[in-house]
Amino acid sequence: MTPRERWMSNFHFKPVDRIFNREFGWWTDTLDKWHNEGLPLEIDTIEKGDVFFGFDRMTYVPIKLGLDPVFEERIIEETNQYRILQDSSGTILKCFKDGKSTIPHFIKFPIENKNDWLKFRNRLNPYSNRYPSEKEWKRFKEDAKNSRFPIVISGGSLFGWIRNWMGFENCLMAFYDQPNLIEEIIDYLCDFILSVDERALLEINIDTVSMWEDMAFKTQPMISPALFKKYLVPRYKKMSERFRKAGIDLIFIDCDGNINEIVELWLDAGINIMFPLEINSGSDPVALRKKFGKKILLMGGVDKKALIEGPKAIDRELNRIKTTVEEGGYIPHVDHRVPPDVSLRNYLYYLKKKKEIFNIFDWEIPSL
Repeated sequence: MTPRERWMSNFHFKPVDRIFNREFGWWTDTLDKWHNEGLPLEIDTIEKGDVFFGFDRMTYVPIKLGLDPVFEERIIEETNQYRILQDSSGTILKCFKDGKSTIPHFIKFPIENKNDWLKFRNRLNPYSNRYPSEKEWKRFKEDAKNSRFPIVISGGSLFGWIRNWMGFENCLMAFYDQPNLIEEIIDYLCDFILSVDERALLEINIDTVSMWEDMAFKTQPMISPALFKKYLVPRYKKMSERFRKAGIDLIFIDCDGNINEIVELWLDAGINIMFPLEINSGSDPVALRKKFGKKILLMGGVDKKALIEGPKAIDRELNRIKTTVEEGGYIPHVDHRVPPDVSLRNYLYYLKKKKEIFNIFDWEIPSL
């Protein structure tokens, strides 16, 4: 079977010769540490790592859903202790130079009120330069016809983007203080994303939609299920209905943290693949499958802490999810980026054990 056939068959609970073999990548600090443990120096990005370790590929439709144009990146003030700058999203932040404070201090976000939004949305024109050249697009369409890899299109974000543009606290308060503005932005984003995606939906046989939200803490979502249901579910439904009309019945959502209180709402809205299933936040693939059955599809869910602990913990973790993986509708991998606490030796052990337990018979894991 090709990776594309495995992807589609697995998520439709049909027989596969082996699981689709993917991972979620590593933090830059992890790769830097592994370079001292034997990883070749040229493996310095997730893309290069995926090739080096031999994971199955996914092909993304080359369209742009980001700001166009982006804001000018500029330094507003600089001292020996810090630098105040404007980033490409229009956020003004203070970055410290002491080497200890890696998280910047956010000073001002580009959207605080409706006037800000009306100016900001000019950078979200669906008809600007969002597709490659006609020559490149024609070549991509031809390649996609016979692709061995699953074809994935971005479905953007309805909450995560707003949180980034307004700031975490300002965004959450706006659901109460400026509900009309929140609704207007979500409506605009929904229509913007569908407008940009429309040509691709008409011209390419797409397998899956990927969305990003990151709207949950370790213990619960950032907004209540009631607000989620009121503001997000109707727009998610509008999007999922258009995708299904195009023959796409697989939509995955990338959301860290504890998603348990909103999983059913996503499922009701037509989003059916949950990812990356952070175990230490309580998003457990075994429990989710038990609760929702074959209605839910899963990616991730291998506890990163097991890789820190070592072989015995890795064995326990992979055997814990084995039955759920064998049921289908589940692609297992580490539940977020692999942190630098994981040694290269433990990671290679994890890969070899994964190959053994899930019978990934044609996978050649590099020897280091």
